[in-house]
Amino acid sequence: MQLDETERAHLFDLARAADGIPASGRPRRRTPGKAASRLSLHWALDTIKDGVAFVRDPRQNLLATNALGRAFYSPVIGDSGRTPNLARFQFLDPASRDFYPDWDLFAQMCVGIMRAEAGRDPHDRGLQDLVGELSTRSETFRSLWADHNVRTHGSGTKRFNHPVVGELTLVYEELAVTAEPGLVLLIYTAEPGSPSAERLQLLASWATPADVPTTNS
Repeated sequence: MQLDETERAHLFDLARAADGIPASGRPRRRTPGKAASRLSLHWALDTIKDGVAFVRDPRQNLLATNALGRAFYSPVIGDSGRTPNLARFQFLDPASRDFYPDWDLFAQMCVGIMRAEAGRDPHDRGLQDLVGELSTRSETFRSLWADHNVRTHGSGTKRFNHPVVGELTLVYEELAVTAEPGLVLLIYTAEPGSPSAERLQLLASWATPADVPTTNS
C-alpha cells in the first residue's frame, strides 16, 4: 500500500477500533488539566531558557509553557482566559495568517496531527467536539479533514512572524511525556549565531514569569 510509518500506525489504530478492542488495552490518558498542574512539569519547563518549550495535548491545547513560550505564543494565548488552542487559532483567528507565513502548510500539518490522534482514540469526546466546531466554522478545516491525511510532528523547521521581533526560522523536536500518555513536549530553538537566534534572545528579554510582550495586533 506504500504507506509511511504514520499512515501505517493510523491504519492499525482504526483496525483496533473497528475490532472493538477496549480503550483499557491502550495506555490510559489522564485528565490533561491535572497533568498540566503538576509543579514538577512546570519546573522542568522553566529550566529551558534559550528555547520555546510547551506541552500540548491531543486536542491541540497549550497546557503549559516556559517563560519564552508564553512570550512567543502571545498571539495564541491572548487575554481571554480560555485554554489556548492551536487548532482554533489556526483556523478561526485571522491573526494566524500573519503569525504563520506558511499558513497553508501549517493548516495541513495541524489537521494531519489531529486526524492521527482521532485514530488513536476515536472515543475522545473533547477531540470530537473540537473537530465538529472547526468543521462548522471553517471551510478550509472541513476540506482538509475530509482528505483523511495523517502525520506526526517529530522534528523539522518552521517559519514564524512574531509581532514583537519579526521573522523567526526555528527547528523543533517533539518528545513524548511518558508519565502522561497523549501529552507531548515540543521545543523550538534557533541555529546558534543566526538572525533568528538573536531575535529569540530579544524575545527572551521580554519573557519574565509575570510579563508577556504587549502587541498592537
